[in-house]
Amino acid sequence: MIDMKLIRKDPEKIKNGAKKRNFDADKIIDDILQIDAQRREAIARVESMRAEQNAAGKKIPQIKKQGGDVSQLMADMKKLSAEVKEGGNEVSKIEEKLNTLLANLPNMPDEDVVAGGKENNRPLHYFGEKPKFEGFTPKNHVELCESLHMIDYERGAKIAGAGSWIYCGMGARMEWALLNFFIDEHLRDGYELMLLPHMLKYECGYVAGQFPKFTDEDYWIANPTSSDKKFLLPTAETALVNLHRDEILSEEELPKKYVAYTPCYRREAGSYRSEERGMVRGHQFNKVEMVQYTRPEDSDKAFEELVGKAERLVQELGLHYRLSKLAAGDCSFSMARTYDVEVWIPSMKIYKEVSSASNARDYQARRGNIRFRGKDGKIQYVNTLNASGLATSRVLPAIVEQYQNADGSVTVPEVLRKYMGTDVIRP
Repeated sequence: MIDMKLIRKDPEKIKNGAKKRNFDADKIIDDILQIDAQRREAIARVESMRAEQNAAGKKIPQIKKQGGDVSQLMADMKKLSAEVKEGGNEVSKIEEKLNTLLANLPNMPDEDVVAGGKENNRPLHYFGEKPKFEGFTPKNHVELCESLHMIDYERGAKIAGAGSWIYCGMGARMEWALLNFFIDEHLRDGYELMLLPHMLKYECGYVAGQFPKFTDEDYWIANPTSSDKKFLLPTAETALVNLHRDEILSEEELPKKYVAYTPCYRREAGSYRSEERGMVRGHQFNKVEMVQYTRPEDSDKAFEELVGKAERLVQELGLHYRLSKLAAGDCSFSMARTYDVEVWIPSMKIYKEVSSASNARDYQARRGNIRFRGKDGKIQYVNTLNASGLATSRVLPAIVEQYQNADGSVTVPEVLRKYMGTDVIRP
């Protein structure tokens, strides 16, 4: 959520920031300013009436002590008390309208983030060379995974529908190896491992910035015996950024560094286009996610750390990739900046994102009322950041395709061999 003081101070800056995202916020900002003015007027009226109440409250004992009649004053106070209650209800209704508008306003992109959509994303650098296949025609990951009995697409679709698959044999072992490798690396770097619930309350999506705008993109579960309703987490970030909701941390506790493994559930899966075949995009996929809570002055450094950690994982796997800086319109709703780590998928001749590293600044913290008390006693909002470390559903296809051999086998990346117990996966 954007600071109301910033909106009052420079509404045009907020409008222009939204336009960089291709989001027209002009009417929302104008409505916010109008309702905020109504709110402040209503609060001033209520405070004035409460001051009158307090003054009368001091007079009544004095008048009684002097033997005076307080009946009229008591009647006036009863009427004033009702007006204060009514005024308080009015303030609550106005604040509800204001918060609804603020919740539908995306985060401000950082100054150096360019305007526009994904067409304006900019590659920052590349790692390694595109693999060359000498003397044979390379296969795509679907063919390889089927021939090596790594993925069962047919039975996955049979039991769960389109956009689903089953890891089997060496495919299941490679998936598990990747998850273990990622988590081991994060633990070594001092991150705390969390195993999270997969069914979350609405508040979690709100704080993360996914709700109310994107409620229809998640799977919802209703309890048939109560009014309880939860959603399946789309990413561990949604839970991790809620761990300290409505808390005041101490400065000494920061930064907080968490890592979690979860399946991720998305209603929106891939199309039948060739670039989304196989397991490149599905309704359920595995991901290791990192989240940090930091002081505002430390968040840029934390962002670079998260980007570096995600890159290092891909580098240790020996995969060719590029790092891209996203344009404002391609950053998610609650993020001020995002870098994507994108691996090369040879059969598709395109790069696919395996990690998004993002800085939300204080946007999520304001929605979740997550603060810290500095050494000087001042209370501030934390900054929250996240990065995939990594999503496996595109890493595994990239490994299979980039490490394939002429005989149809796939060489196992060296860092995974201790987990898998083999150097090569053979037909």
